[in-house]
Amino acid sequence: MSAPTPTVPADAGILDPRTGEHVTSVYRIAEAEPDRVAVIEGGSADEPGRQVTFGQLAGAAHGFARGLQDLGLKTGDCIVLLAPNSIEFLEVYYAALEIGLYVAPANWHLTGPEVAYIIDNSGSTVFIADQRFSDVAGVAAAEAGLDMARCYAIGDVPGFRPLAELTAPAAGDGGAGEASSSLPTDRTLGAPMLYTSGTTGRPKGVRRPLTGASPDQVTVPNYYFFAGFDIHAPDNVHICGSPLYHTAVLNFVTISLNLGQAVVLMDKWTPEEMLRLIDAHGVTQSHMVPTQFSRLLELPEDVRAKYDVSSLRTIVHGAAPCPKHVKQAMLDWWGPVLTEYYAGTEGGGCTITGEEWLRKPGSVGKPWKTTTLKILDDDGNELGTDEIGNVYLQMHGSKFEYHQDAEKTARTYVGELFTMGDIGYVDADGYLFLCDRKNDMIISGGVNIYPAEIESEMTRHEAVRDAAVFGIPHKDWGEEVKAVIELAEGFDESDELKAQILDDLAGRLAKFKMPRTIDVVDELPRQANGKLVKRTLKDPYWADAK
Repeated sequence: MSAPTPTVPADAGILDPRTGEHVTSVYRIAEAEPDRVAVIEGGSADEPGRQVTFGQLAGAAHGFARGLQDLGLKTGDCIVLLAPNSIEFLEVYYAALEIGLYVAPANWHLTGPEVAYIIDNSGSTVFIADQRFSDVAGVAAAEAGLDMARCYAIGDVPGFRPLAELTAPAAGDGGAGEASSSLPTDRTLGAPMLYTSGTTGRPKGVRRPLTGASPDQVTVPNYYFFAGFDIHAPDNVHICGSPLYHTAVLNFVTISLNLGQAVVLMDKWTPEEMLRLIDAHGVTQSHMVPTQFSRLLELPEDVRAKYDVSSLRTIVHGAAPCPKHVKQAMLDWWGPVLTEYYAGTEGGGCTITGEEWLRKPGSVGKPWKTTTLKILDDDGNELGTDEIGNVYLQMHGSKFEYHQDAEKTARTYVGELFTMGDIGYVDADGYLFLCDRKNDMIISGGVNIYPAEIESEMTRHEAVRDAAVFGIPHKDWGEEVKAVIELAEGFDESDELKAQILDDLAGRLAKFKMPRTIDVVDELPRQANGKLVKRTLKDPYWADAK
């Protein structure tokens, strides 16, 4: 007998005072409670930030959605968005989401050519950028060969049209028996298309099939994702201190809004400012990374004591391993409100509460109800309790592909299970412990960095015959980027040459991907099949950290 299909509970979301019905999604909440506060920009202690209601947020989204349709965009098309945490980011995002478009939020640390690649790879013909990233946006639009009439600016970007010009008027004027409506036509649920790098070194867009669902109802997986953390109640207040181009960050903000919760957006995260905003707005929840915990713990005791954080209910953290002593110190300060998860852009994951972690220190938890977790050997055979192997997940009812990379998609799957390249084991109580990353991904300050792309760019320099890039210990960020190179014939090691190589690289890579230092070896350790044995290079750097 098959299990019943889960549904969103009838009492989810907020109560519509007009109908007595519980509603979810920004668009429905805007109809039920148009004056309900939706988004608050952090501002400062001296100058409060802007804020918008659900009615204002949805109204702007409807206008932009109509404008995108007037440009000829159809269900399944994509737009690229290059913007900081802001009200405009969310207005554009919800516009695209209600007319079946994919939205690719670009990392605003990228260079112009890197953003151009995302525009081209995603097939986007519409590009929206904030004036803060004007130089990058201009280069990206030019290199991608975009029609500048389809490039829009939040603020002023030379050659771009003002974002306000994207707004199209509502259909109908209400006359001659015709009802006026602010809603765009052919409304169907779109999706984010976030880019995550892989072994080829080029970013890959995670593109899930559109479901054809209505945008007027929170999806079942999203509801239960929040319910699993016990953060689904509409009276919660979410604070966002990380960039919205990150998968989890975007998910937490948009699901919060779709459940009727207010969201506080920080433009730039600083530890004391976060404490101030928690106190000022009665924040109950957030999504954080361990580096932020470390920064908070560095604050003097008298600064910490200035702010009331008793409103906090659940702080969800992930994206990077959290040192045990850091997590223990945060639990001592904030209480058992920290909930850790292990997941990826691809879907599925595990969770562990603060109380559980104190019993199972170092674990990343048990799988979600919507997730199957298995540990497999290299031949795809399932391993038993406490046996170390490859970590595989399956998020029930979800399937994805790496856009334009069928080979990578195929490598990721064993049957319906996929892997993010990690190895670990499950104990007798069903808790997952991670041992290592089977792939070579670097996580620095919660940001994923992929060495293959950096290695490829480094070998473009005439002095670099071969290159290996990997993470080495960093006391604040967890890992920093290290490069070890083999010089081409005719070049001798010197500080000047290393500086020249890094300077050359800086023109093609975002700052966060840049190696901090370069070491030189006579020959990199490669096997006969060409595979680079990075462990040989990495171990000496990690030996002192153990």
